[in-house]
This record gives sequence, C-alpha cells and structure tokens, in this order.
Amino acid sequence: MSTLMLASEIGRRPVVTLSGEAVAQVKDIVFEGRAGRVSGFTLSGRGIFSGPKRQALPWAAVTALGPHAVMVRDEAAFEARSEVVDRGEAAGGDVLGSQVLTDAGTDLGKVTDVVIEVSVTAATVVGYQVASTEALGRQERTVYIPLPETVAVSGEALVIPASATDFVADDLPGFTGMVPAFRARLKDA
Repeated sequence: MSTLMLASEIGRRPVVTLSGEAVAQVKDIVFEGRAGRVSGFTLSGRGIFSGPKRQALPWAAVTALGPHAVMVRDEAAFEARSEVVDRGEAAGGDVLGSQVLTDAGTDLGKVTDVVIEVSVTAATVVGYQVASTEALGRQERTVYIPLPETVAVSGEALVIPASATDFVADDLPGFTGMVPAFRARLKDA
C-alpha cells in the first residue's frame, strides 16, 4: 500500500527511533533528480534553538515514513551529511516556483509543492502541486498534475506531456488514481 504526501508536509517532521526517542527532525528532502525519488533527508536538532546536524538520514535506513514521524531503528542509521547529499543528484535543482509547460507549449502554472508517493520500499515523486493558469480552466487555483516516469526539468521550467492535462485533480485524495491512469495512457500511446 502507498500513500501520497506533499514534500512540504515532511519538513520538520520528527525522526524517532523504534525505542520511542525523538533524535532529530527533517530539515530538507534530498532527491535523486533523474530517478525521481527521495534518497534521504538532511536533519536538524530538536527544539527551537537547534541548528542543522552534521549527519543526515539515507532513505535506506528509514523503517517508515508516516503521517507524524520518520521512523528509524536507532541513531546508527545516520550517515555523514555529505554522503547522503552527494547521492542525490542536483540535476534540475529546486523545482518550486518553476513554470510548468506542456510539450505543446502551454503554460499550466507554477510549481508550489512536490507530490511524493510513499511505499514500504521507496518514496517517489509522482506529481506537482501547481498554482494553475487559465489554460487549465482553474486560474489561480491549486491543482495536482501527474508526472510521467521521466520528466525534463531545467532551472526555470518543467516540461510535461500535454496529455497530463486530462489527469489534473483539484485535491490530493482525488489525485490518487490519476498517476497510474496517466502512466498507463503513456505506455499505450
């Protein structure tokens, strides 16, 4: 079973050991750009005055990513921050604020968040939350747009197939079935 989450919801989530000790909190998500999946998390200490930790959490050491916490066996799961960050590819950089264009040249809006599908074995980017343009008939509304398994991202724009506009949802629960349906259409085409 998998669950959809927004990347912004994962930030500041506590990292808790299976013995119940809160040992850190998520600072940032590290993405593998080409693979489109989460490779780990940078961490900060717990509390208002805590700064970034020198350690990070690789995805392979996560036992669960739930709605309230990231679970790990123990603090031995942490690695040097540089190792986890270096595993993630910086290709494309931060997509927040990027323009979403179809391969037909239509501006669909700007990315406001990343939709991640979390399963037992992986956390994969499956779509974007977008502040839409009138091209979608939902100007200045938040919508969810699915992504193909591979996507072209530059520092300024995200290019998706025009057929993705047939699978836009107005909310995250409604988006759940859109990604597999969209990807199935791409495979049939």
